[in-house]
Amino acid sequence: MDFTYLISRLDALQIASTFIVLFAVIDVLGSTPIFIDLKQQGRPVNALKATLISTALLIGFFFAGDVMLRLFNVDIESFAVAGSLVIFLLALEMILDVVIFKNQGPIKEATLVPVVFPLIAGAGSFTTLLSLRAEYAQVNILIGLLLNMLFVYCVLKATERVERIISKSAIYLLRKFFGIILLAISVRLFTANLSVLLSSLG
Repeated sequence: MDFTYLISRLDALQIASTFIVLFAVIDVLGSTPIFIDLKQQGRPVNALKATLISTALLIGFFFAGDVMLRLFNVDIESFAVAGSLVIFLLALEMILDVVIFKNQGPIKEATLVPVVFPLIAGAGSFTTLLSLRAEYAQVNILIGLLLNMLFVYCVLKATERVERIISKSAIYLLRKFFGIILLAISVRLFTANLSVLLSSLG
C-alpha cells in the first residue's frame, strides 16, 4: 500500500462532507428513543458489538460492493443515480414523518436487528457509501465512516445521557434539518451522475 499516495489524497472537506452525509443517513441521535425503548423492553443493546458489526458490514460492502456491481455490469455512476433516489426517499421520511422503508424481518435480537440493521448499517448507508465513491477519494470516505462509527459507539454507550442532554424536540428538529440536507445531496448526486451517464451515451 502506497501511504504517500493515500496522504496525498487526504481532503478535509471531503472527510467533513462524508461525515455529515453519513451522519444524516444513519441518524443515530434520532434513533435514541428506539434504543431506550428496547432497553425498557428488556432488550439492551451491546454498544461495542453493534458498532464493530456495523463497521465491518459497511467497510465490507464499501469494497465488495464495487465487485458485485461489476458482476452485474453496473457502473458506479448508474448506482449513484439509483442511490440518489433511495437517499431522496430517506429524506422524505425524515421531513414528512412517513415510513417508507419497513423492517419486517423475523430476527428479534436487538443488537443485530433493528440496531445494526437497518438503523446503522442499512440500505441507506450501503447506498450512500457507494454513491459517494463516484465523487470522493476512498480514503476520505473511510475516515468519514470511521468517525461516524466512533460517534455511534459513544451514543449507544450513553443512550440515556444523550437523551437527557438533547431533548426530544431538539432531536426532532435535527431530524428535519438533516432531512433537508439529504434532499439537497440526493438532487446533487442525481444531476451530477446523470450528466456523466448522458455524456457517455452521447
